[in-house]
Amino acid sequence: MAFREHDSLFCSLCGTGLSFTSASYATCPLCNSHRSVSDFEGKGIWCSSTAEDLIRRLGIEPLILPDSGAQGANEDVDDVQKRAVVNDECPKCKNPLLEYYTRQLRSADEGQTVFYECAKCQYKFSQNM
Repeated sequence: MAFREHDSLFCSLCGTGLSFTSASYATCPLCNSHRSVSDFEGKGIWCSSTAEDLIRRLGIEPLILPDSGAQGANEDVDDVQKRAVVNDECPKCKNPLLEYYTRQLRSADEGQTVFYECAKCQYKFSQNM
């Protein structure tokens, strides 16, 4: 099938992905704008996303830091966040040191979540404090 043109499955007003909750129109879940399904007829629709796009969109900090050889030539090694180390044993490989960082994921009156990673076997787990 030859497509006449291409279109996007993203809202033209705010850039959020459209949701096809009806057989006659697509709705933006963020700004509630609508587009007729007939707007997409005969058009090639595609979209791609990388892991970096998802990490940036969700505000997630990667648990595994990139190797120094994998970093870009113009990126300083000092810009990569260093993790604190604690003398706790890895439940998987029994390595005596774990890297960790904390995040406030729940309400402010509840404790932080501590994310651990073993530098030896890359086992990851978390604890709510």
